[in-house]
Amino acid sequence: MISVEEALEKILSYFEVLEPEEKPILDSLGQVMAEDVYSSIDIPPRDNSAMDGFAVRAEDTYGAGKSSPKVFPVIAEVAAGSMPDKELEPGTAIRIMTGAPLPEGADAVVQFEDTDEVTRKASGDDSSQIGILRQVGKGLNVRCKGEDIAKGALILRRGTVLRPSEIGVLASLGCLTALVIRRPVVSVLATGDELIDIDQPLPPGKIHNSNTYTIAAEILRYGGIPKILGIGRDSVQSLNKKISEALDSDMLITSGGVSLGDYDIVKDVLAKRGEIAFWTVCMKPGKPLAFGVIRSREKKVPHLGLPGNPVSSMVTFEQFARPAILKMMGKKNWAKPSIQAIMEDGVINTDGRRLFARVIVSKRDGRYYACLTGPQGSGILTSMARANGLAVIPEDSNGVKAGDMVEVQMLDWSEE
Repeated sequence: MISVEEALEKILSYFEVLEPEEKPILDSLGQVMAEDVYSSIDIPPRDNSAMDGFAVRAEDTYGAGKSSPKVFPVIAEVAAGSMPDKELEPGTAIRIMTGAPLPEGADAVVQFEDTDEVTRKASGDDSSQIGILRQVGKGLNVRCKGEDIAKGALILRRGTVLRPSEIGVLASLGCLTALVIRRPVVSVLATGDELIDIDQPLPPGKIHNSNTYTIAAEILRYGGIPKILGIGRDSVQSLNKKISEALDSDMLITSGGVSLGDYDIVKDVLAKRGEIAFWTVCMKPGKPLAFGVIRSREKKVPHLGLPGNPVSSMVTFEQFARPAILKMMGKKNWAKPSIQAIMEDGVINTDGRRLFARVIVSKRDGRYYACLTGPQGSGILTSMARANGLAVIPEDSNGVKAGDMVEVQMLDWSEE
């Protein structure tokens, strides 16, 4: 057996960042920029108002106050989306809306709340004048040209993960598309004569093929594109046919067929079609884990053979398949976020493997607590459905007692 760290290092050595593709910006969410993006425009394109109010010259307001307003003639109005048709003259004001370009001659905006507009309207006074009730400084309530983005500036660096905010920035630059690292296509194959498709009646001795759907959902969750191959039966002919369908993908993930049973033939078939780098890892659940490559004339496809038990399959996916998918996408942070939590249950670990216990983490009085989800058998898939974390019990530990502090990998926190 090799350690979890050795297995991950070996697996990742087989993967490289994929080639770029140009995609509509909204379809690029979660992908990684493959080039630097520079701005060809200023944002905002010219000085504009940050408030509804009146554009003025700041020096004209000196001495203004609530008890001594300064009254200016209102010589024009500028709405958002229109251009000023008058230059502001000394001692005058121009009514202006949020986002409207600042008129020439103006250097500040007095918001409506600092004028007597409301009382003027209520009393029916002449709207061609406005009383300013405070003294303002230059630049008040003014968004300066290029203060967000300056023309020629580097806006998004290569390697940036596109979140909604970056999508918005690209849209503000008028970008219809983005050059991003493409998403990996990952083939998914469940193996075993005991499996039956989920849309079929369940005869005696059979189980529904749940692994395909948990694995495909994990691939989607972390940014890949699942290619579902269905079920490979426990025969060389069936497995060879299914594996051939994966040769156009970036990775093949199988579940089942990698332990020591008489019918666990996946690793044997794969050894004939390529190579197997290893097939046991010092972890629980997930000890029987095969990794290698499938060769064809055109390419080599990395293959990760997960255990057939559903919990083992999901835990090993998190530790090994997830980082491989993220690396292919050009992402740098492959580790799950982790915290230190106080165990509320005892956990025994007697066989010298790293144990990943399914736990529910909660926060109380500023500290994290973790309790087991219930029975921890590798066939109890609901133990994963209830969990939001995996408590990591080291291989050189005999376990933990209630009250001990443990590392917990969080399953449902930030994915980056």
